[in-house]
This record gives sequence, C-alpha cells and structure tokens, in this order.
Amino acid sequence: MKRLALLGSTGSIGEQTLAVALEFPERFRVTALAAGRNVARLAEQVRELRPERVAVADAEAARALRERLGRETPELGVGPAGLVAVAVHPADLVVAGLVGAIGLAPTLAALRAGRDVALANKEVMVMAGALVQREVRRRGVSLLPVDSEHSAIFQALAGSRPEHVARLVLTASGGPFRSWPAEKIARATVAEALAHPNWSMGPKITVDSATLANKALEVIEARWLFDVAPERVSVVVHPQSIVHSLVELVDGSVLAQLGVPDMRVPIACALAWPDRLPLSGPRLDLTAVGRLDFEPPDEKRFPCLGLAWRALAGAEAGPAVLNAANEEAVAAFLAGRIPFPGIAAVNERVLDDYLTLHAGETIAELEEVLAADAWARSHAREALAEGVL
Repeated sequence: MKRLALLGSTGSIGEQTLAVALEFPERFRVTALAAGRNVARLAEQVRELRPERVAVADAEAARALRERLGRETPELGVGPAGLVAVAVHPADLVVAGLVGAIGLAPTLAALRAGRDVALANKEVMVMAGALVQREVRRRGVSLLPVDSEHSAIFQALAGSRPEHVARLVLTASGGPFRSWPAEKIARATVAEALAHPNWSMGPKITVDSATLANKALEVIEARWLFDVAPERVSVVVHPQSIVHSLVELVDGSVLAQLGVPDMRVPIACALAWPDRLPLSGPRLDLTAVGRLDFEPPDEKRFPCLGLAWRALAGAEAGPAVLNAANEEAVAAFLAGRIPFPGIAAVNERVLDDYLTLHAGETIAELEEVLAADAWARSHAREALAEGVL
C-alpha cells in the first residue's frame, strides 16, 4: 500500500487526488494533509481518512480545527513550518498540490527527505527548476508531473532517449477569450475570466488560463522538468482539450497523449506510476469528438505567453520574478482593482525592470530565489498602486 502526504488537500487538485485515492482504498493510505483556512472541509477529510498529521495556514485556523475535531485532532502544524512537517512526514509519495510560491519550500523539503513527489504546483519549477532538479538527482528520487500537459509529455516520452527528442509541444485550450477581439478582452469581467470552457479549476489558475500566463509558466516548467532548451518548447492552441500535449522526435514522428478533460487521469498516472489504475468515468470517443482543431497562439491579444521565453533568456531568477508579479496581478484582478489587461501590463513591467538590473545573472541558493520573489512582489505592488494602464 502506498502512503500519501498531500499538500493542498482542500483545493481542486487535492480534492481530486483524494477522490482517486478513495476509489482505490486497497492501494493508497493518506498519512498527512495540509490545507489553508478551509477548516470545515479539512475536518471532514480528517474524519474520513484518519491522517497522522495535518497542517493549516495560521493559529486561528488551528484553533477552529481543534474545536471541530476535539480528541480526533491529529498532530497539528501551523504555517510554513506545518507545511514542511507534512512534506517530510513518513510517506511514499508527496502530492504537491498547493498553488503559488508557498509550495516551494515544502516541496524541496520533501525531496531532501528522500520522498518521491507528484508535482501539480507548477510554480515550484518555475521559480527554482535548477535547484529542484539538483535535489532530485542528489537524492535519487522521482519527480512525477501532474499538470495534464506535462503528464502527457511524460507519458509520450516513455521509452524515448533524450537525443531523439526534437521538440515538446504544449497544448492550450485558449481559455474563455480565445475567439474574443482585443477590445472585448480589455473589458472582460472576473466572472467571464473564470468561465473556462473545458476545465474545472481554482480561480487563480483559471484566470491564468484566460491570460495564457498559465501556458507561459508551463513552458518554463517543461524546460526544467524535461531538461530541454527553451527554444525546443512550443505552444499550440487546441480548443477541444483532447490532445493534452505532443512530443516531436528527430525523425519527424509526433507522439500525442489524448483523453477527455479530466484531471483525475494525470493524477492517477502520477499516483500509480508505472502502473495504471482502471479509473471510473467517461472514455474518449473520437467519433463523437469528430474533429481536432489546432491554431497558433495570438501573442498580441495574449501578451503574457511570450514573457516565458523572455524570462528564461534574461536571468536565472527571471521566471521567479514573472511568477511573483503574476500572482500579485491576478490577485488584484480578482479583487476588482485592475482590469483584465492590467495583469499582462504588471507582469511585463516588473519582469523588464528586473532584467534591466540583473541581466544574465545566475542563482545558486534558495535564498536568492526568495529574494527575487520578494523584490518582484514589492515592485508589482508599487506598479499596482501607481496604476499600470
């Protein structure tokens, strides 16, 4: 039986991970859970799964959880230290399902503790891909992608030698504004940005899909996960979200992974790898789909996408800066403080200002990444306060 520790248990990835684990109780046991402030849902998970350790965001959430669970409360941690305690708790696989930079430290702690990691927290690789891969090699552990696109590449690469790979092609649904003209996109509301046509995800990642910032981060993640040069990673818009990504080989062959849009599939692939789980749910019917469409992304209407290659080429901490700026900008958009185009404007301004100061610089330690992240957040807040449009 495989023991699982889950970072982000009450989020979208966390809930779907637990759904897969509960579908196969003979194969998985959950030993530790970390959540934020959704104490009501975490309490339900604790009663159902009986983990040995849990963590919450702060002391107030900890008090509320103890009030709900009483003597049923497991070992309880708080804040960043609590996340790390869950990450290093005895387990065979740590599922990193947090959103944002907060997932970096516990993911590194899990790897350093010799844990295999199923990674859904793309910001970890975006911020510190080189450092993460250094720990993977040093500890001899596995890093299994959970993002549907990177899971597709991972599956398509099985059996391929690195020198045989010409190009990785990430697919993008195009989000809710794929066919909208620029002037209409400029007036997009929060509700419209959150209405993704294919996937059910959390608000931050859904907005990122609408701006294509999510795809920019995935380009950076793919560069580090699969150790390929940035120019060998490309993006194609595929509105049906049936082809999850492709691998082009040097002989011109293209391998693709297809399936219905269901995050339980890449989650199950990571949980059971190299085995496969007989998941319940719908199967792909190509005759019902009828056609598969592909088109190039429009970087004029979606300028966030092109920032990925600029960040990778400019400085080693450039992706961390881009990620931090984007988190601040998306939060401001969701709070109604900036219009939709303001997200790209903040991202571009912060990244360009950083690269002007630090062009070509490399990083050696986690502290340097965190310093770049802090600088970017402060600079983004300044830009937001001044008004970026």
